[in-house]
Amino acid sequence: MRCSIAKTPKSVVLGAALLLASIPLYVWAEESGTTASPDAALQALLAGNNRFCNGHSLRPHQDDSRRKSLVAGQKPLATILSCSDSRVAPELIFDQGLGDLFVIRVAGNSLDDEVLGSIEYSVEHLGTQLIVVMGHERCGALTAAVKAVHEGNHIDALLRPLGPAVQDTKGMPGDRVDNAVRENVRIVADELKKSQPVLANLHRKGTLKIVGAEYHLQSGRVEFLK
Repeated sequence: MRCSIAKTPKSVVLGAALLLASIPLYVWAEESGTTASPDAALQALLAGNNRFCNGHSLRPHQDDSRRKSLVAGQKPLATILSCSDSRVAPELIFDQGLGDLFVIRVAGNSLDDEVLGSIEYSVEHLGTQLIVVMGHERCGALTAAVKAVHEGNHIDALLRPLGPAVQDTKGMPGDRVDNAVRENVRIVADELKKSQPVLANLHRKGTLKIVGAEYHLQSGRVEFLK
């Protein structure tokens, strides 16, 4: 006897397809007990940022069960080094939740031994295979560095590592601060790629991806830099 199969309305099929497409890739990686590959992690961040920009954030992994599931440990999708600016919140920008991102924030997203140690910890002990260095438009720290502001306090120490980006972009066409923001991201990403003894070897083998990005305040879009 032949079984009859009811036709599913196109609207239902389309809705299901959109729902599946919106599920962050890290969900599948966690359920299978494996760590997301660098490319899969990057695609998950891109998909999350796209949802955020279009007002379709899922706000995943923010409930009671997720919080309790993390008591035993964490397996973040990616490591994000970003600015401390209150307008730049990686978990919101990439539409992620508790335990999904290992975030390190410092004004100007600069690199020092403490920041580097935190990144090494996330890679060696938590297994993240993607590092994103993310600057942003109208960064206050880079603005102060471009204007050569001297506060006479600990802020001067914060601005000092940003000097090379300011010098390297001096005389370039375009906005001085934005040029310095993007150059600073590139400098930090390059330093991470060369960092011994942990990151350089993994990056060379292709098991660790390190990328730079700039967050655009008006659109909410994250632009990954080449």
